[in-house]
Amino acid sequence: MRFEQLPTPCFVVDEGLIERNLKILNGVMQRTGAKIVLAQKAFSMTTMYPLIGEYLSGATASGLYEARLGHEEMGKENHVFAPAYREDEIDEILSITDHIIFNSFSQLEKFKGKALQAGRKVGLRINPECSTQEGHEIYDPCSPGSRFGAKHEDFRAELLEGVSGLHFHTLCQQNSDDLETTLNAVEEKFGQWLPQMEWINFGGGHHITREDYDIPRLEACIKRMQEKYGLEVYLEPGEAVALNAGFLVTSVLDFHKNGMDIAILDTSATCHMPDVLEMPYRPPLIGSGEAGEKAHLYRLGGQTCLSGDVIGDYSFDQPLKTGDRLVFEDMAIYSMVKTNTFNGMPLPAIAVKRKDGDCEVVREFGYQDFKMRLA
Repeated sequence: MRFEQLPTPCFVVDEGLIERNLKILNGVMQRTGAKIVLAQKAFSMTTMYPLIGEYLSGATASGLYEARLGHEEMGKENHVFAPAYREDEIDEILSITDHIIFNSFSQLEKFKGKALQAGRKVGLRINPECSTQEGHEIYDPCSPGSRFGAKHEDFRAELLEGVSGLHFHTLCQQNSDDLETTLNAVEEKFGQWLPQMEWINFGGGHHITREDYDIPRLEACIKRMQEKYGLEVYLEPGEAVALNAGFLVTSVLDFHKNGMDIAILDTSATCHMPDVLEMPYRPPLIGSGEAGEKAHLYRLGGQTCLSGDVIGDYSFDQPLKTGDRLVFEDMAIYSMVKTNTFNGMPLPAIAVKRKDGDCEVVREFGYQDFKMRLA
C-alpha cells in the first residue's frame, strides 16, 4: 500500500527511522558496555518489538500490564518500577521481571523478601532533589512535593541489605549536560552507598537520538559511574527510540470562520495527541509554516465537543480544501499509548512504513473497541 492510500486518521511508524535511532542507541551500548532498555510508557508498538530487541537489552515497565507486554513480546531483560505495587499483582510481576525497583523504604520493607526469594534484582528509586527542567513541572520528578523516590533525609541504610541497585529518573527530553548535573547531585547525596551497589539506572528522558544531543558527554557520565564505583549502568529512554519516526495522517472534513479560518480535521488533539494540550506544544506539520509565515492561515481543530480541542495555528502556501490530507510529524511517542475515545471519537489506525517504502496497516479500530471499554 502506498502512503497516500492509508486510511485517516492513521498513525504511521517508519521502520527505517526507528532502526536509525536504534543504531545510535546500540552504538552507545557497544562503546560503553551500558545497557539500554525501552521505556514502554512512551512507545508500546509491539510490531516493532522484534526490531527493537535486535539492538537494545530489553524493556522497562510501569506496572503489571507493561511488564507482561515486555515479557511476552520482547523476551529480553524486563524491568519494572511503580510508585506502589498492589498485593494482588506483585506475585505475577515477580514471575515475569528481572529487576524490580521500589519507590520507598516502606515498599521495600513490604516486598523485598518476596522479590529476593523469587531471584529478582532489587532496586530503590532515589530523589536527588535536583531539578534541571524549566516550565514543565508536570514532568519534573524532582519538583516540590514529588511522590517519586527516597530523599537523602529519609534514607534508611539499615534496610539496604539485598538492594543491588539505585535508580533515578529526573529528566524529560533533555541533553547530557543535565544528566551530568544530576549525577553530581546523586554523588553528593547518595555517594556513600554507591560502592555497595552492583548497578545504577539513569532512568529516562535522555534525548540521545536528537540531532544536537551530546553523546560523548553521556558516555563520559556512564564511564564515570563504571570506573569510580564499578557499577553496571542502565538507561531507559522511551522517546529516543521512536523520536521523529512517526506520523499522524489526517483529513480535512470542513471549514468554519470565526474571526479566522478554521479547518475541522478527522483527528483530535484531546483524543489522539493529548500531549499537545498537556505540555502544551504545537506539533510540526509537513508543508506548513508559523502563523503569518505563509499566505493562508488556519486554526486546526478536532471533532470533539471540547472547545479547546485545537491543535494549533498553521499557515500554508495554498488554501486548504475538503479532503486534503495533512501529515503531523513526530507522532510515534506518547501518542498511541495515550489515545482515548472521549466523545465516541474513533481511534486512529496504526500502520508501518517498511524500509522498502511499502505501507502496511497493522491495526484498525471500530465501534466495538469503543463499546467494550464501557459497561
